[in-house]
Amino acid sequence: LVLVLNTLFFSSRGKLGRYPPWPGKIVNPPKDLKKPRGKKCFFVKFFGTEDHAWIKVEQLKPYHPHKEEMIKINKGKRFQQAVDAVEEFLRKTKGKDQASSHNSNEEKNRRNSSEERGKQSAGEEKRKASLSEGKLKKGTEEGKKRVSSVSSERGSKSPLKRAQDQSPRKRGRPPKDEKDLTIPESSTVKRVMTGTVAGFKWPPSVSEPVKDSDPHFHHFLLSQTEKPAVCYQAITKKLKVCEEETGSTSIQAADSTAINGSITPTDKKIGFLGLGLMGSGIVSNLLKMGHTVTVWNRTAEKCDLFIQEGARLGRTPAEVVSTCDITFACVSDPKAAKDLVLGPSGVLQGIRPGKCYVDMSTVDADTVTELAQVIVSRGGRFLEAPVSGNQQLSNDGMLVILAAGDRGLYEDCSSCFQAMGKTSFFLGEVGNAAKMMLIVNMVQGSFMATIAEGLTLAQVTGQSQQTLLDILNQGQLASIFLDQKCQNILQGNFKPDFYLKYIQKDLRLAIALGDSVNHPTPMAAAANEVYKRAKALDQSDNDMSAVYRAYIH
Repeated sequence: LVLVLNTLFFSSRGKLGRYPPWPGKIVNPPKDLKKPRGKKCFFVKFFGTEDHAWIKVEQLKPYHPHKEEMIKINKGKRFQQAVDAVEEFLRKTKGKDQASSHNSNEEKNRRNSSEERGKQSAGEEKRKASLSEGKLKKGTEEGKKRVSSVSSERGSKSPLKRAQDQSPRKRGRPPKDEKDLTIPESSTVKRVMTGTVAGFKWPPSVSEPVKDSDPHFHHFLLSQTEKPAVCYQAITKKLKVCEEETGSTSIQAADSTAINGSITPTDKKIGFLGLGLMGSGIVSNLLKMGHTVTVWNRTAEKCDLFIQEGARLGRTPAEVVSTCDITFACVSDPKAAKDLVLGPSGVLQGIRPGKCYVDMSTVDADTVTELAQVIVSRGGRFLEAPVSGNQQLSNDGMLVILAAGDRGLYEDCSSCFQAMGKTSFFLGEVGNAAKMMLIVNMVQGSFMATIAEGLTLAQVTGQSQQTLLDILNQGQLASIFLDQKCQNILQGNFKPDFYLKYIQKDLRLAIALGDSVNHPTPMAAAANEVYKRAKALDQSDNDMSAVYRAYIH
């Protein structure tokens, strides 16, 4: 167990974050994860989080001697949860140690017995070799010379030495198969893991502040999940802006590490309005990456958790906008978006020249165009930036952001978009992002209804729903979305990850979009009717996968 000093590092979502002194444990990295070059470091898992990082030796302290000091400094709720996780780990480890002590004694006895049998076997082999040599001496003189030569070689070299001399490989170079299995990067960590923590010599002074410019610190991190073989990946990020043939621009993760330390939180003050399923995860990631955030929510109690994490509280939307440089908003539907801007103590009252407003709600193009006009008329800057994803992706900072409007504001938001998402697209003029978002959700909602329809048809025809899922997961339709939603249905767990009422709202708006350009949307229209049926069955506040219940009632 170790104490990691106040440090900058990439979180499991691939975003730059800062932790106060935090408990962790040294673990073995995955085989395909290279150890950073430069200073000596270890792979550490942070308790109470899903974060891992390569941490330099001088940033580590032994946990137990500094535990009380650390608890006095840190009073946050998440930190207490981390300490509780440490204690739980220690209790489990103590139980395992007692069991392994008994097993190790038995193993030692077995090894001693095995060694004794090995010695007896070696003696028998030696006697057989002597008899063989005696028989060879009765042969021809030429044979005697060969035997003499072999005997001389046996006397001067060990079997291992002879094997090395006879091998055609160059000295010091392992065979190809062995080389593939060798992981030199993890050998140091392995020694620490197999030995005791007390056996590790900690440096006399570890209080030096971490320098952001350290070229060997921003390396690899991974997310620990139930399926590590699928999820292990190098997720350190650096932004790049790439122009596409369509004219859209995307800010997205590059394959290279941010060695130059260019990924840093903006120094602008950030405001955030709306702490629902999506907004809560977004704000959490903004704070974790080091942004200064002021929050407001219609239900004020939802702000408490973020205040504990370092956010500031705004009393009204107008106050948040007036005190912040860039204000984001994420609310449920067109009416809520308009009320937030145009209502009493709303966003518009806080807008003055230079203030920036970013609407992340999924609404129709007409609504977002109207909001843009009133914001700009007051001298403000406007960007629409609806997000594709769900609660889990929001929490993990893996949303896809679709933006349109003020291009300069889009670029000013780059560090915020890094914190909340894996990719963002700039789609041009206001309204384009709203249209694209509705099309994306139309496809998603229709697909979800089809999944539910297939599972119910399997059930009524006597087929196994689990087998259907297994078959789909082995085919071209295999996806995380498919697997998660089918599991929700099979387990009867409809805890909302994306509210059913919101996907139905998006289908309705997408159909209206098609009508506005005289384009048929019969598949979306059929799916919309099924979701309306599910809403009539009181499934509005459940996950979208609860559309399944529309087929069984």
